[in-house]
Amino acid sequence: MFVKLNERVHLNFNRITRTKIDHVEDGIRVRFYEGKDQVAKSQRFESVKDADKWLGKLFKQLHK
Repeated sequence: MFVKLNERVHLNFNRITRTKIDHVEDGIRVRFYEGKDQVAKSQRFESVKDADKWLGKLFKQLHK
């Protein structure tokens, strides 16, 4: 199932094996992995709580 991450990126969630909320140079981002390879990352968030809330909404889209 494809999910729209932003206006330019659609992600095939059938192939995603894990997600990770991570602190990077420019803020907090959610990273998406296929096996050991990172295939996408989200927009920047101010807090881990905001990133977790966004990821929860994304997962809810998958279960509709």
